[in-house]
Order: sequence, then C-alpha cells, then structure tokens
Amino acid sequence: MREVYVAGAFMTRFDRHFERGLGSLAREAAEGAMQDADIAADAVEFVAFGNAAAGIFTGQEMIRAQTALAGSGLEGAPMVNVENACASASSAFHLAFNAIRSGQHEVALAVGAEKMNVADRNLANVALARAIDVEELVADRGDSALTEGAGPLFMEIYARFALDYMEMSGATQHDLALAAAKSRFHGSLNPNAQFRQAVTAEEVLASRTIVDPLTLFMCSPISDGAAALVLGTRETAQKAGGPLVRVRASAMQTGRKQGPDDAVARAAAKAYEASGIGPEDLDVIELHDAAIPAEFTVLEELGVAASGEAPRLLHDGATRLGGRVPVNPSGGLLSRGHPIGATGAGQLVELTDQLRGRAGKRQVDGARTALAENAGGILGRGSAVAVVTVLEREGTSV
Repeated sequence: MREVYVAGAFMTRFDRHFERGLGSLAREAAEGAMQDADIAADAVEFVAFGNAAAGIFTGQEMIRAQTALAGSGLEGAPMVNVENACASASSAFHLAFNAIRSGQHEVALAVGAEKMNVADRNLANVALARAIDVEELVADRGDSALTEGAGPLFMEIYARFALDYMEMSGATQHDLALAAAKSRFHGSLNPNAQFRQAVTAEEVLASRTIVDPLTLFMCSPISDGAAALVLGTRETAQKAGGPLVRVRASAMQTGRKQGPDDAVARAAAKAYEASGIGPEDLDVIELHDAAIPAEFTVLEELGVAASGEAPRLLHDGATRLGGRVPVNPSGGLLSRGHPIGATGAGQLVELTDQLRGRAGKRQVDGARTALAENAGGILGRGSAVAVVTVLEREGTSV
C-alpha cells in the first residue's frame, strides 16, 4: 500500500449563501484545492463527491457531482456520489484516500458540498429527519414528520445525550456554556467561519433555550458551503511545494442498531492502530460538535480524556488555543458552521492548514499531528457512521 498525501486544500466560507447554488460553492472549493495543489483539472483521475441532502434542498438526485462540478474542467473524470449523512465529506475523503493508497489512481479529489438555506426554511427539518430510522420516526410522530419535519429533532436527541452525560460526569450547564464560548472565540479568528463574534459563557446561557439544557449558542447553525482536498502520492504533494502533509490513517465504522454507542471509539481505535499515533500524541483536534456536549463525549470516546474527565481539560485550558491539545481551532461546527455534506472536508482543510502553518491567528504552534472526527446520523443509541482521520506533517513522526 502506498503512502497518501494532501497536495491541496481549500474551503469556501461557511455561511448563509442565499444568492449561490450548490454548483457555485462546489466549483469554488474544487478549483481552489486544485490551484493549491498546482495541478490542472485534467490531472485529476478520480472524484469523490460528498453531499447529504441535495435531493431535498434542490431536488437534484443521482448525478449530484456531475451537475455540481460541470464547468470546473473535471468533466470526464470518474465521479462517485457519496451520501453518508453528516459524514458524507469524510466518507468521500476515505474513498479518495483508498483510491491513492491502493495504487489505482495517482491524483484524487475529495469534495464536500451542501446548500441548506433555501426559500422553504422548513426543508432543513425535513432533511435532518431522514438521518434516523424513518420507520421508527413515523411510528413515533406520524407520516407528517417526513413531509413537514420533526422540529429540532437532533437537538432533542443531543439534549438527552447532554443530560445523560451531566448525570454521569457531574458536568453542569455552565460547563457546556464555557465550551461553547471557547468555540465562539476560536471562530472569531477564522475568516471562513459563519459566526465570528466572540461571546461569554453568560451570553451563551442567556440565549434562548432550544431544548433544555441546550441554548441557541450551544447548537450548530444551518449553513451552506463547500470544501475540497486533492490527494496524491508523495511526488504529487512535492510538486505543490510547502510542508508535506501525510494521511496516516482514515478509519470508518458504522453504528449498531442494537448495542453500545461505540462507532466513534471503534473508528478511533482503528485509526490509532493504523497510524501508530495515540491520543497522547495529538497536537490539534477537529471534532463533530453539532451540539456542544459532543466536545466532552467525543474527547472521551477518542481516549483524549478519561470517562467523565473532559470538562477538566476545558477548565485547565488544555483544549483552548495555546493549550496542550486545542480542540476545534476553526470554531467547530458550532461557530464555523455545519453544511452537513461539507463538514468533514472542512475539518480536514482546517487541519491541513494547521499542519502547514498557515492558519493565521488561530495557528496551533508547532502542530505536527492532527485528528478529525466526523459523525453522521443516529442509529440506535448513537452515531450511524463515524470517520476518524489522522494527519501528520512529514518529518515529525512520533
């Protein structure tokens, strides 16, 4: 198996792009990544296109990549459409990684794109309702849940997770607010973030309640955006210039309908085994904080903190910029935004920038090893899919 490198990375600003379509966003990201890699479109041999819900938001099904990337110069290249809930983009990256690793292709492009802000604002609720078992949803809430949505369904689920975690760990709502304020501070330093205004923990608590104990500022927004990465061999990355970023591991696991909520932990274990890097070696993490309690629960699933101990990392300053292992320096889903089919690629663009030393005011000093955790959907008691990716700046093996 060959080593795989990130040769180019680019993302649009994640925001409410009312005036732009899915194709406009996807092409900007793809063209930016190719320019960053210093390659022409005709050099790309394989495209994996992550998108979760264009069929609902725009009506486009089946050939989403082929339509969104028309006019980019990529026409004619093999394209695979990847729909895997909020992990669509990281799943696309996983396919592109394996295409290079196996020797099947020399250059591959992973794109994640989503357009969620449309005229019918309720379509977001309709789309997100499809990311759980719809038979169970209809049995619980009726057929209208599939046509009218089910309100803040995922925030109801995340609120239950939050209450369970608070009972187990002794964490408080104020701890959640402190974590949200940290992410908002990080987002204030990111020109690609949807929310760039720092807030205090008190302001987080004072924002309106969505589902107790979650307030508005503890929940990720409805976003539009795209991100893309060019993957290739070491030679491909060397031609682009700059520090070399190697993909040490990409691991995907599916949740279980019956059984423990351990998809993230299993994906992390496989990524650690494949990369030879453990949680103690990580310098920076981007994790899937669709709601802020995930910052605590995922850190524990990743083995960065012991069970019930993640809030202590926050209070000690370890997860803040300047700390031992900054978490979500981009602002995370909470502040950078969460265009569901693009989020995983956005995380990996951020980590590539961190390892190349080009993250500006949010740069993690001396970042050498990085991990992204991207999850999607709900199956049983936890995530339906989880992807964990480990990146490393070459020449800094642990």
